[in-house]
Amino acid sequence: MHIRQTGQLTMATHVSSVCRAGFFQLRQLWSVCRSLTTEVTRALVQAFISCRLDYCNSVLAGVADVYLQQLQSVQNVAARLISRARRHDHITPVLVSLHWLPVRQRISYKMAVLVWKCLHDVAPHYLADLCVPANSVRGRQQLLSTASGTLVVPRAWTTIGQHRFVVNGPRTWNSLPADLRTPDTTLCSFKRQTAAD
Repeated sequence: MHIRQTGQLTMATHVSSVCRAGFFQLRQLWSVCRSLTTEVTRALVQAFISCRLDYCNSVLAGVADVYLQQLQSVQNVAARLISRARRHDHITPVLVSLHWLPVRQRISYKMAVLVWKCLHDVAPHYLADLCVPANSVRGRQQLLSTASGTLVVPRAWTTIGQHRFVVNGPRTWNSLPADLRTPDTTLCSFKRQTAAD
């Protein structure tokens, strides 16, 4: 119980820190954005806000919606700043026009790309060793799916354990359509199709 509370407190502190820094930067940009072009505003938002939201966001895989909603609010304000959309305008068309995935999908996208790199030997070995193809394990996993390109998802006994890459990486990979899990999919094609899904 104590470990779970500590994990939630740490996650809450992390998300709060990212949001506080993001809103601070947005206030600074808001004061000068009228004198900037859309392209310059977008570049500044990318440098100061989007990079902050993306940095190590794989640790947020599987966290409670309340944390992702806080981060999503930062992204929404950043999108409104660039597009000059009004506060009550729907944000989804704005995100689509900017080619931005919402925070939850960004996390899944980055996780899927990292697993692709692990399976194609372009990621560190300490991560690649955690992505075990189901067809390489004898027994029950092999019976479940031998040719679909799925990975073994180890059992996690704690909430914190469920957020680890060894669990979330394979779980994200297995949730992808089978045609994306084929070994001959190039990284460029994989990124394009994963972002589209």
